[in-house]
Amino acid sequence: MQLVVARIGRAHGIKGEVTVEVRTDEPELRLGPGAVLFTDPATAGPLTIETGRVHSGRLLLRFEGVRDRTGAEALRNTLLIAEVDPAEMPEEEDEYYDHQLIDLDVVLADGTEVGRIIEISHLPSQDLFIVECPDGSELMIPFVGEIVTEIDLEEQRAVIDPPPGLIDDRAEIVSTRDESDEDAGVGSAETSGEGSAEKSGEETA
Repeated sequence: MQLVVARIGRAHGIKGEVTVEVRTDEPELRLGPGAVLFTDPATAGPLTIETGRVHSGRLLLRFEGVRDRTGAEALRNTLLIAEVDPAEMPEEEDEYYDHQLIDLDVVLADGTEVGRIIEISHLPSQDLFIVECPDGSELMIPFVGEIVTEIDLEEQRAVIDPPPGLIDDRAEIVSTRDESDEDAGVGSAETSGEGSAEKSGEETA
């Protein structure tokens, strides 16, 4: 199975190094010297990592055959892809690969359906589940123990205990707006004959 483990950013210096946006919880394993990675677009690779180091909190990589800033800049925005055994599990307990979490059903403790995980967003501070709701809108659920109380791979579900406002803020906003309209004597969309559409905000990943 192929997994995206990083995205190449801008060139760093003049000797072929690039910054990378890490998208794996195991950069030492996936992005270490000697690792051979596929790419998207495929024409940019495969790429073999020659050196890696951390500079000002960012991972810098140099690839074999890339020796100057021009070559490094040509790789900008390229995705780095690792080949991973689907049966492989992370070394740390309570850690999961993205492909294990994608498509899990997200439910509350009482079984109420929230949606389905469609993406994992890896931020510097935490990981986030991007969840598609039955109505097509999206939610962002922090992947922390206080909120995600259980991951059940056999049942293909993630159980969450969201704090107030995390998944019901949109309903509260609509309710407050409707009450304000009523107080002001403004007719609702149904009574006035006007259609309405809402688009939930995105975060995020």
